Amino acid sequence: MKNLSSRRGFVKNAAAGIGLLAMPSVLSGKTDQAKLLKIVCVGGHPDDPESGCGGTLAKFANAGHGVTIIYLTRGEAGIPGKSHTEAADIRSRESIEACKILRTKPVFAGQIDGDTIMNNDWVHTLQGILNEEKPDIVFTHWPVDSHKDHQIASLLTIQCWIRAKDKFDLYFFEVCTGEQTMIFKPTDYADISETQEQKRKAVYCHVSQDPPGIYQCGHAAMEEFRGRELGVKAAEAFVRMTGMNNGTGLHPE
Repeated sequence: MKNLSSRRGFVKNAAAGIGLLAMPSVLSGKTDQAKLLKIVCVGGHPDDPESGCGGTLAKFANAGHGVTIIYLTRGEAGIPGKSHTEAADIRSRESIEACKILRTKPVFAGQIDGDTIMNNDWVHTLQGILNEEKPDIVFTHWPVDSHKDHQIASLLTIQCWIRAKDKFDLYFFEVCTGEQTMIFKPTDYADISETQEQKRKAVYCHVSQDPPGIYQCGHAAMEEFRGRELGVKAAEAFVRMTGMNNGTGLHPE
């Protein structure tokens, strides 16, 4: 069982270096090997984690923390003219290449693109995956989103957060704000000025998904606008889950 009081203090200070807080940076290259964090991102499809918070994930990974991306689906319905099997194979390979660039580990949860399910069995399945990863911080979709698969990924993760015995911090990211993510009002930001290009390269691994189109749907503007809000070149924004005394919190007491 983790020591929650010491863990809370370290998570709070360590994550500060991502740009979420103006506190001493853990990303200076001097990483305490005894206190590495485990970061997990749960996305609906291949390319969602990369476009939503790839810069932040890269910053954690570059600092030596362990980062895992859980893809709820393999994007089976995401390539016109391809069968589900063909599309899944292509998009899985693209995800693996993107994870190499971000220095993250890919995990495929096994749901089907366009037909995702929210039920007790899938809550337990995702719980099992998260229990294996033992995350300190989890990122996932904002639940108010036009895409059903994004909603399901978010709701499953929220249920896992509620039920977790080893508590973790939960943050929601945005994708194509205004078209997909809606009524998103950030509580936290990450400065991705140094990892913006690394993120772009990861997104561009998803050749089948028209990477320029991903950026044209608002991601380039989002990075610039969130950067302006934070006072840096480029940033990613998040909403922090609070309540139920679950998350350890990244803000000073």
